[in-house]
Amino acid sequence: MTRSALASTLLTRLESRQARSGVVGLGYVGLPLAVELARGGLTAVGIDLDARKVASIERGESYIPDVPSQLVAELVGSGRLLATTDFSVVENLDTVTICVPTPLRKTKDPDMSFVVGAVESIARYLHPGMLIVLESTTYPGTTEDLVQPLLEETGLKAGVDFFLAFSPERVDPGNERFTTRNVPKVIGGTTPACAELASALYSSAVETVVPVSSPRVAEMVKLLENTFRAVNIGLVNEIALMCEKIGIDVWEVIAAAKTKPFGFMPFYPGPGLGGHCIPIDPLYLSWTAKQNGFEPRFIELAAQVNGAMPHLVVNKIAEALNFRRQSLNGSRVLIAGIAYKRDIDDIRESPALDVMNLLREHGVRLSFSDPFVPTLSAQAWEGRLELHSRPINAATLADVDCVAILTDHTAVDYDALAAMAPVVVDTRNAVTRTHSHVFTLGSPRRVQHADSVAPADTAPAMV
Repeated sequence: MTRSALASTLLTRLESRQARSGVVGLGYVGLPLAVELARGGLTAVGIDLDARKVASIERGESYIPDVPSQLVAELVGSGRLLATTDFSVVENLDTVTICVPTPLRKTKDPDMSFVVGAVESIARYLHPGMLIVLESTTYPGTTEDLVQPLLEETGLKAGVDFFLAFSPERVDPGNERFTTRNVPKVIGGTTPACAELASALYSSAVETVVPVSSPRVAEMVKLLENTFRAVNIGLVNEIALMCEKIGIDVWEVIAAAKTKPFGFMPFYPGPGLGGHCIPIDPLYLSWTAKQNGFEPRFIELAAQVNGAMPHLVVNKIAEALNFRRQSLNGSRVLIAGIAYKRDIDDIRESPALDVMNLLREHGVRLSFSDPFVPTLSAQAWEGRLELHSRPINAATLADVDCVAILTDHTAVDYDALAAMAPVVVDTRNAVTRTHSHVFTLGSPRRVQHADSVAPADTAPAMV
């Protein structure tokens, strides 16, 4: 491949670690990437419209659990990591990586407003020799059909005057084993030169790069990865419900099945899908398929199964309360864990919020406990009421009628919780001991003996 003078100059700056690399969007994806670029020897400049994030970085403080504040402070102190709300810094950057949200609209079609806003801001300062990389999860064709035309409105041409690529983010918040640095990075450039330069950029921050033939392939890779997970979670959720009906413990089934050393990968049932990727990416893929005249029946069936889980959890809570001769209306339910998965503070798309909204509609008086989420703001859920995490102790559990375990944080002793709680709904198989008053998702329904159930008390409401 013959390189242009612009490509050769940028490649030299990247390989010699003289390049200045911008990251737009300093959330769960952008901040860890900026930190790794700075650790790799580049000067990383984070750009975010949230002045609070910028101020935090300038103080040397991290707001992302996976990024230690000490590391941020060291990089800021050395001048390798900078942060700003001002897009004009793009004028002096060699590369810019876009890590902004890509949510779905209420109509379930992609909302590209954050990407468009970021690209338009970059375009005002785009200059020859720059590399632009989109990381935000999106539908195949976004980089070439949306981002490229917006940038080329400047009169500069992709692959000639500037360079353009897509590299899907693969962040797994709370995963201590796999981080930004050691998860292979898929890269698709609009031209071979674009792919080469994007590979050189990420080689400073990650251990392995995986070039593919085009941005469309790279965009599809991310959707396949998370659709694979969503479909398999949908399958195991359906198996869990089936096991309940026929008197089998699904957790025992999974534990035995995963001993097979080939041909099986364990997935686990739960209250629904959460996080920014797994609930959303399959819908991006579904939307793309429909735009191209293909009906994605398998994907949409999994979405229906997973989307129904919060309703089934509410039914399970009603069953548990019935064990105490109580109804949902007026009962006091403590939600144990509202983060979308264990050991993180992220509540985006958390199924716990869906369960809480449904319970509120049934007249339930709600409270929650989560060691990672001290406060649930009024704006974060449909209850429009600010709630504060309650400690798991005898006093708290004496003040509720039911505890629903929706997130299994490792710091919580669920066996101790079960021993003190009046009745428990366990959607994560977190309680390891056998208790007659614990109702586990995917386990056989218990035979209720009315004579052995004590009448429910009439303690005052908490919330």
